[in-house]
Amino acid sequence: MSLPEILKSRLRLPVVASPMFILSNPDLVIALCKAGVVGSFPALNARPADQLEVWLKRITEELAAWDEANPDRPSAPFAVNQIVHRSNNRLQHDLEMCVKYKVPIVITSLGARVDVNEAVHSYGGIVLHDIINNKFAKKAIEKGADGLIAVAAGAGGHAGVQSPLALIQEIREWFDGPLLLSGAIATGDSVLAAQAMGADLAYIGSAFIATDEANADPSYKQAIVDSSAEDIVYSSLFTGVHGNYLRRSIELAGMDPDNLPEGDPSQMDFGEKPDLGGAKAWKDIWGSGQGIGAVKETQPAAKAVERLQKEYAAAWARLQQQVAAFPPK
Repeated sequence: MSLPEILKSRLRLPVVASPMFILSNPDLVIALCKAGVVGSFPALNARPADQLEVWLKRITEELAAWDEANPDRPSAPFAVNQIVHRSNNRLQHDLEMCVKYKVPIVITSLGARVDVNEAVHSYGGIVLHDIINNKFAKKAIEKGADGLIAVAAGAGGHAGVQSPLALIQEIREWFDGPLLLSGAIATGDSVLAAQAMGADLAYIGSAFIATDEANADPSYKQAIVDSSAEDIVYSSLFTGVHGNYLRRSIELAGMDPDNLPEGDPSQMDFGEKPDLGGAKAWKDIWGSGQGIGAVKETQPAAKAVERLQKEYAAAWARLQQQVAAFPPK
């Protein structure tokens, strides 16, 4: 397994922060990149569309200034998420902005397109495509994606249902390129576990919601701190695609989390509708993965990364002791 230089030379922890709808913004991206992990955001978070160029200009300039001032501790690269689904009528504009600013990493979701991959490759960028099963993984690579993000059971937002053990194993039977794992990863131990399973990097979202920089309501951040895996509800009602959400937010919207109807895939879009009695997906119905039991407080993003680094180091030392007790024969 080999990683492109951009995904290994400037990371201080093998982590990519996932792009979270509404929540990920330039403040969070910049803080995470300075802390040594890949920060990312969905292009659709920049609204109206011309705001995307403002965000890209700020991120590239601030990270470049950081790198010049800190040559011994350069920032990690950043990523922009592009929704390739037909409902995204901004794709062409947003892709042109990514090309203009030579976004190092583009994450594609809900579809794989050759033209998108070629546009990113034209300036030397790489494309990581998120998938929920082996079938979609093969299609993404066939269409020119450079790497894969395996979204397994327990991930926040639009998540799959397959065990990470099974999903990673099946992909690694045929693919030796960059592979990331998403699904309830919120500790340094689970980052190391993802690597032990065969992934190169961990893909973490929900653990960064309860950070000072994230664009989340304080009550949302507190709900992340107060909740655990049993407080996550898997439903297709809110966007037409199955995803994981905080039980508390569903209750606050006046719905019964244990008796939700199925959603309509044809109505899928990203935050404008459906109107659920006044509540809206992502804004009022809060996405979250199952790993949030590890989040104990709201803190700066840099502190959250520091916690992960300490846990990762401790897990690595513990694993070496365990392997020493049972060396391969």
